[in-house]
Amino acid sequence: MNKTKCVYAGSFDPPTNGHVFMIEKGAELFDNLVVAVGINPQKNYTFTTRERIQMLEESTGSYDNVTVDHFEGQYLVSYASAVNANYILRGIRSHQDYEFERAMRNVNEDLDPQITSIFLIPPREVCEISSSFVKGMVGPEGWQEAIKPYVPAAVFRKLLKNPVSWHTQSGGAETASD
Repeated sequence: MNKTKCVYAGSFDPPTNGHVFMIEKGAELFDNLVVAVGINPQKNYTFTTRERIQMLEESTGSYDNVTVDHFEGQYLVSYASAVNANYILRGIRSHQDYEFERAMRNVNEDLDPQITSIFLIPPREVCEISSSFVKGMVGPEGWQEAIKPYVPAAVFRKLLKNPVSWHTQSGGAETASD
């Protein structure tokens, strides 16, 4: 029997409930799901790679077919090929995400036609959530209760310990790779 393997990648700075939705669906759809933290040297991260991996591991520990990894210095499609994945899973939150992901799908197919891109649209309650959105909510009075519905418990605990570090982001709009 041919096992299906998929990579779901992002910066996960921090993981959100939107990311968890994608991971849950990926775990249902594929025999093996690799959640890969991508390292982009042009981005300033709030959390270290190790912290992001730990938050993801804590948030996905109940899935036997999910592993968390990271990659740097290679295209996502090259990483997917290196871990013998058949698929790349991507989320689409808006028409801007769609346009970006459509273009990336075409480039990925040019680079490796053996890997198929799969797109999911998260439900309304998590569709608008991005890591930048969550980080932007930290700070004002009552921020703890405001962000609690948008992040997994492991991320919420991490935020309660280190809320000041959230203000070190570079700013700007989140991309589809968030």
